[in-house]
Parts: sequence; structure tokens; C-alpha cells
Amino acid sequence: METETLALAQEIDFSMWALFARATLTVKLVMFVLIIASVWSWGIIIDKLISYRTARREAARFDKAFWSGEPLDELYEQLGPEPSGRAERIFASGMTEWRRSHREDGGLIANAQSRIDRSMDVAIQKESEVLLKGLPVLATVGSTAPFVGLFGTVFGIMNAFIEIAQQQNTSLVVVAPGIAEALLATGLGLMAAIPAVVFYNKLSADSDRILGGYEAFADEFSTILSRQLDS
Repeated sequence: METETLALAQEIDFSMWALFARATLTVKLVMFVLIIASVWSWGIIIDKLISYRTARREAARFDKAFWSGEPLDELYEQLGPEPSGRAERIFASGMTEWRRSHREDGGLIANAQSRIDRSMDVAIQKESEVLLKGLPVLATVGSTAPFVGLFGTVFGIMNAFIEIAQQQNTSLVVVAPGIAEALLATGLGLMAAIPAVVFYNKLSADSDRILGGYEAFADEFSTILSRQLDS
């Protein structure tokens, strides 16, 4: 008997694809959703890592140009009203409003400083929306994927016990495939959730630092323009 059981166990394919193929429709749907969530998460992670690295490089390059001593009007003329860099767009929004605040006689209209500040705040908010786009998906996957996987596991184990009852056989050969298929759902849930949580925390911290740099620049730029207004 033990020899026959061992032979049957050896004939069962426990590869990932075989476990997926033998699973019930509900468990297959759970696994499919988790695989899609994992791929989607990794797509967002890779895109954000590249995007944030580009944003840091652009900010460093613009910061060097801004503090080079070059007149701000000349720098604005070089960049234009709609530059490609994020930090450059914040600067351009402030300079555009600065120029619009001048009257034909060369004087400044009232409340120019507040309009310049609001213009840069709006530009920072727009950049913030772009930088943070996709992060809620990582948070959702990180918090829900383990429970989705657990649902698949519970459903799979329930089906395994039903099969045991139907066959009236509690041998490992009968129990093992169903439990292995069920646990695969939990594994896929963790595989989707762990990277999502780790990179959500990292990318959130990175975006806060980038946006903090934009806000610090806007404050410095506003101070420079304020001095010119007072003079």
C-alpha cells in the first residue's frame, strides 16, 4: 500500500503550471487577478523609479542654472513659457505671472506677489499629481492582495475537503494536490503584496523629497521677486 501511494504521489505534477491548471475556476480567477495585480504593480514601480530619477536630475540641472548668476529674464527666454523639466515649469509659471503683472508704464499691478505665489503653487500641485499618480494602486495591492490570496486558499482547501469526503480517502495523495493548489493562491498574494508595500513606502518618501525641493525653490524664487518688488 505504501509503495502504491508513493508511486501515485510521484506521478502527480506539482509544478506551478500544473497546480494552476488543476485548480477550480474560482481559484484560477483569484490567481489570475493576483498575477495581473503583480504585473501592474511592477509596471508602476519601474515607471516611477525612472521618472523620479529623471526628476532629480532635471531639478539638479535647473538648480545649477538658476544659481549660476545668469539674469532670470535671460534664463526664462532660454527655457520658454512651457519647458520640459518639472522644476523649470514651476519657474516658468512664476516668471510668466511676473511679466503679466507689469503695466504698460513699467509699474506693477496690485497684489502681484500673491498671484505669482499662487501660480507657482498651482504648478507644484500639477507636478504633484503626476508624481503621485499610480502610488494609490500600489497601496491598494499591498493591502488587499494577501486577503485575495487568502480567499483563494480558503476556497481551494474547502474544495480539497469536499474531494476527500467524496472519495472517502484521507491519504496524502488525495489531500496534497488540493492543498498545494490552495496555498499557491496565498503565495501569489504575498508575491504581489510585498513588493507593492515596500516600493510604495520608498516611492512615497522619494516623492515627498522631490516635492519638498520644488516647494523650497518656489519659496526662494518668491523671496527674490519680493525683493525686486520692494525695490
